[in-house]
Amino acid sequence: GFGGAFQYGLQISIINSPAEYIKSFIRETWLKRYSSSPSEEMITLMWSFVVSIYTIGGLLGSSSAGYLSVRFGRKKAMLLVNIPALLSATLMGLSRLCGSFEMIIAGRLISGVCGGLALNIHFMYAGECAPRELRGLIAITASTAIGAGKFVGFALGLREVLGVEALWPVLMAVNALPALVQLLTLPFFPDSPRYLLIDKKDKEGCI
Repeated sequence: GFGGAFQYGLQISIINSPAEYIKSFIRETWLKRYSSSPSEEMITLMWSFVVSIYTIGGLLGSSSAGYLSVRFGRKKAMLLVNIPALLSATLMGLSRLCGSFEMIIAGRLISGVCGGLALNIHFMYAGECAPRELRGLIAITASTAIGAGKFVGFALGLREVLGVEALWPVLMAVNALPALVQLLTLPFFPDSPRYLLIDKKDKEGCI
């Protein structure tokens, strides 16, 4: 769950805290490039792109989840989800250093792909691996992970933690941490028995 649905909850909540800092960054970058101050309408438009493009990435990720989970298996697909997670964290974390607000937009799009993939594959993988008597309990871990991700996102966004102007790029890149945790731990987990039996025809591996 930490590398699955948690990512979705984290990215939903983490964007709220640095809103004013990102708007200021867009304004400063625009002024340096074009030697003119952007209108408030343009700032609002760029900020709207930053926020809403996550859902477009989520749609792309959700649409690909079924194919990837069959093509590579649930476990390997969950590991592949960490590629867009780390890429988006790199783009958003380095955006101020590179003086590019477009990197934030691109990072949000890619993190949306990560969230869409992670959320859907998490449900499949957890449900298919769970023993029959624990299936309901294990399936609900996705909702728990989303809630935990939202809570952590809000907590990290506090001014006492990372919600200050100097640290907002670090806040935007914090989704790399659950991705790294998953990369280190998930290889030790089993693959889905349903995937092994139905998709791979590996009855012995399934048992």
